[in-house]
Amino acid sequence: MHDCSQPTAAGIYAFDARGIAKRFRHAAIFGALDALNPGEVMRFCNDHDPIPLLHQIDQHFGQHVRISYVSRNPGEIIIDFLIAS
Repeated sequence: MHDCSQPTAAGIYAFDARGIAKRFRHAAIFGALDALNPGEVMRFCNDHDPIPLLHQIDQHFGQHVRISYVSRNPGEIIIDFLIAS
């Protein structure tokens, strides 16, 4: 299993949703995305594929956030959210 707490490359910031209460997850994720600068990446880790969240991000940010799966294994979902210029 991927350890999202480990440091990543410069400009890539880990966000492990597994440790955040479900009630606060979406607000925390949107806040983290808002804090990123163009060219920076939030590496998102979760235990399930967050399809509804991805739709919400697309509706809110549109082309400003690019979504790319790093890992899509059962119980280990890792997605990079790149902030576009």
